[in-house]
Amino acid sequence: MENSNVFLWVKAAIAAAAGAFGAAFGWLGWLVLAWVGCMALDYLTGSAAAAAKGSWSSAAARAGIWHKGGMIVVVLVAAVTDCVLSMAVEHLPGLGLDYTVLVLPVILVWYIFTELGSIAENATDMGAPVPAWLTKLLAAGKSAAEAAMPDDDNDDEQ
Repeated sequence: MENSNVFLWVKAAIAAAAGAFGAAFGWLGWLVLAWVGCMALDYLTGSAAAAAKGSWSSAAARAGIWHKGGMIVVVLVAAVTDCVLSMAVEHLPGLGLDYTVLVLPVILVWYIFTELGSIAENATDMGAPVPAWLTKLLAAGKSAAEAAMPDDDNDDEQ
């Protein structure tokens, strides 16, 4: 087999896997995949930034992992919330609504923008220049996702 054919086979396999993933999970699956990728990149760049400053510690790395674990729990709660809302809307008579998902995508987008902002901060800590417009754009995206959901008036009571 020629080297050029190997690359064609690899590209075909990647395209087939991406097509199968998209067919199975749709746009929401790609959103989840983007979030997972951003979490991994944030952890890696955070570790690299700490190492570049000479302040890397296993305790801080473990805290970062626990933080990511908490995010996974929140995403699972959002997914279950969407499932419960979908079942409730489907079985409550007289509503006439069609509900699939809302909470999970908004949570994922909010987390993605949060992670991207953190990655940009990590890049700055590693010595890379980050344009101010990019950090403003990421902050605006996070704010837009926050605005998509109702405010919680009980934040101070928790």
